[in-house]
Amino acid sequence: MYVLLKKEFSNFFASPMGYIVIGVFLVITGLFLWIFPGMYNILDSGYASMGGLFELAPWLYLFLVPAVTMRLFAEEKRTGTIELLLTRPITRMSIVLSKYLAGVLLVLFSLLPTLVYFLSVYLLGDPIGVMDVGGTWGSYIGLFFLAAIYVAIGVFASSLTDNQIIAFILSSVLCAFIYCGFDLVSSMVLSGKTATLISSIGINSHYESMSRGVIDSRDVTYYIVVIGIFIFLTKEVLEKKK
Repeated sequence: MYVLLKKEFSNFFASPMGYIVIGVFLVITGLFLWIFPGMYNILDSGYASMGGLFELAPWLYLFLVPAVTMRLFAEEKRTGTIELLLTRPITRMSIVLSKYLAGVLLVLFSLLPTLVYFLSVYLLGDPIGVMDVGGTWGSYIGLFFLAAIYVAIGVFASSLTDNQIIAFILSSVLCAFIYCGFDLVSSMVLSGKTATLISSIGINSHYESMSRGVIDSRDVTYYIVVIGIFIFLTKEVLEKKK
């Protein structure tokens, strides 16, 4: 599996896609956080906080992650190489995990440079270090898990079709729904307990919980379960090609 993972990750940078995704993410977040005036601008807010990044990033990943994952299986199907891949002495689960982990690694690579933002805000505080460090790290962990779910959904969507555009659209729609769709549904429900239950099915409630700096085992379990569901569904799609 390691060889396949290495190959898949290298493919992101063999074409401009990997560089474009990381570049677009950093440029857009950098402009909104430091250049463009508005609610996301750190200097305009007067607070040593990176809240703007963690509000913007889920929406940016909503399009950038599907752009990365749309080709993982769809391109293999279009070119016919999926048949060769499935005949190799490697399990379906190993194939899915190698492609999934390659996507997660690319997301991690896009997040690492934003630590420069964290250091800048930390040093710009008056006094230095006045920012909520615990909440910031919690938000980073929550954002990573959120993006990891997006990758799992994107891999699943790519396994359903040989058309990359369809995979992109399907992945974006599914990611958007699981991120905020359940919140919209819960807002239309009158019962408090029912609304809370429906909202808890979506990512946003767990993401906001982690953003407060509290790493709850229930939130971590939620992320792992949702990721596991989509990885399992992807494996089942591949099994049907036997």
